Amino acid sequence: MKTSPYIAVVGGVNIDIGGRSDAPLVAGDSNPGHIRSSLGGVGRNIAHNLALLGARVRLVTALGGDDGAKRVEDSCAALGIDLGDCLYVPDGATSTYLFLADANGDMALAMSDMEIYEHLTPAFFETKLAALNAAALVVLDTNLSTESIAYLAAHCTAPIFADPVSTAKAGKLASVLGHLHTLKPNRMEAELLSGVKITDEASLHRAADTLLATGLQRVFLSLGADGVLAADHERTLHLRNLPARMVNTTGCGDAFMAAVARAFLDGADLETAARYGLAASAVAMESADTINPAMSLAALAERIQ
Repeated sequence: MKTSPYIAVVGGVNIDIGGRSDAPLVAGDSNPGHIRSSLGGVGRNIAHNLALLGARVRLVTALGGDDGAKRVEDSCAALGIDLGDCLYVPDGATSTYLFLADANGDMALAMSDMEIYEHLTPAFFETKLAALNAAALVVLDTNLSTESIAYLAAHCTAPIFADPVSTAKAGKLASVLGHLHTLKPNRMEAELLSGVKITDEASLHRAADTLLATGLQRVFLSLGADGVLAADHERTLHLRNLPARMVNTTGCGDAFMAAVARAFLDGADLETAARYGLAASAVAMESADTINPAMSLAALAERIQ
């Protein structure tokens, strides 16, 4: 019996620890409030959504020898996400993001410990190349080093989908755009990578065309409340968001990327892939959690209709 193809996700996993004060924050003192810990990270979030969308997923990341790694393992086991190709750093700390918010929910201070990703080197990825090349596609985020991204772009034969993550990290993709299949930037990331200032519809199209000219096959330019501009070498579409009850926008981009990757797995064209992404964003938005447990292919189909 032939096994179904899988998607490899290469990127970040975080233990997110957040505190929200019950009253105005007082510096240098202990502030009463509420603290919550959850699993996050762009790579993990995309892998989680893909699993809910019925895809076989291999997640390649770095985990420490700590309780955080056990939490990631338990979560992935429950979702059916394969961690067999992960790098374990016994004396390392699983990537952790810590933030404090004021009584209004606005972030006052944050700290990230992502040192463990320095172990995800080109030499490590060389040992995983067979597994990556056997994937139907590879999704990567820019929590990887510039050198590792360049190595994967040069040696990975599976189509590569890239999430720039942030303007601070997006520049890591600048020299490899022509080796990628799909890019999902937001407006600021697209400006950075294309060199085009987006001020209107014409400049929006020009930015997409500039990115495609590098050799990219598809661009899904996220515009927040203004929807998405989807473009390939045959057509360009500006699609509006689907109706949704906004509860939490955190994780909408990760859901969009997962849905676009799933659509590619299904052989979808540009417009269908974009609609998958918009539907996933709408579903994600309606949950207080970063990942909406109601995410499914059936939920996407219902939204699109």
